[in-house]
Amino acid sequence: MERNPKVSVCCVTFNHENYIADAIESFLMQKTFFPFEILIHDDASTDRTPLIIREYEMRYPGLIKAVYQKDNQYSRGERVSRFLLEKAKGRYIAMCEGDDYWTDSGKLQLQVEYMDAHPDCSLCVHSAAHVDKDSRSLKSKTRPARRSRRFYTGEVIEGGGGLFPTNSFFYPAIFATSRPEYYYKSPVGDYPLAIFLASQGYVYYMDRLMSAYRVGVEGSWSFCTLSSEKKMKEHFRRMEDMLESVNEETAHQYEEAIQRTIRFNNFRLLLMEGNLKDALSTGFRDCFRKLPLEKRVKICLQSYCPTAIEFIEKNKAKWSP
Repeated sequence: MERNPKVSVCCVTFNHENYIADAIESFLMQKTFFPFEILIHDDASTDRTPLIIREYEMRYPGLIKAVYQKDNQYSRGERVSRFLLEKAKGRYIAMCEGDDYWTDSGKLQLQVEYMDAHPDCSLCVHSAAHVDKDSRSLKSKTRPARRSRRFYTGEVIEGGGGLFPTNSFFYPAIFATSRPEYYYKSPVGDYPLAIFLASQGYVYYMDRLMSAYRVGVEGSWSFCTLSSEKKMKEHFRRMEDMLESVNEETAHQYEEAIQRTIRFNNFRLLLMEGNLKDALSTGFRDCFRKLPLEKRVKICLQSYCPTAIEFIEKNKAKWSP
């Protein structure tokens, strides 16, 4: 067995006292033929999260290594993952935030086997189930394809930040600390990271459910950022700036994909504002066709028969089983 860890599991957490144990247990249950390390960054949590991490750290000395911040680094504009990436000793990096968890004990082994056999692959991902804050399964999931396949940079750009589950990210450590300028301009980290990694080779998607993503966790990035129209507008503005930077730094190699993505984000803003007339104009027909059928039907009803939507919303509870 190798002396140094082959994989560095990197987990960032903040006020996740109800969830962090699930994440750590899912790391510990991994069955591998190689050693790995578990690195956890607590960003000055004000609840019991640090105490729970310390308990695990004492039970698994040498395996679990934690960084405990006294002051919240995220609020200072820091990319908190860097505190772990700088300490990582593994050949590969596996990501999972403290309110998510893995569900397959063979996840790391499968991803290592693929990456070892395909050194030109720069990011390996898989599908994820969606659960609520109490780990109850929801009907939705993140599944970018119905079969295992490769994704390339243009597809990743157009797929947006929700294309791949962040808790499925697995990539070579050589890309851990060398990030392009556009990465630091983005309001999020996973989307520009996926773009960057895709541009270094390709993304391999395993069509296998191996993790769970919690939806609606109070204090999470999505809960805070997408909670108002004003915050959403600011988010999309910064995303457009980031994509324009990608365009410049890649010598306009993916310009068509970038412009389509920016237009689709503008379309989403129009929908959010209730400006259905402009959203349904000819300039956004391609964006409208990208929406799921159920969403398209709802938008058309809102535009041409709003009373039908009101009736459905009022009676939804009565029709639910």
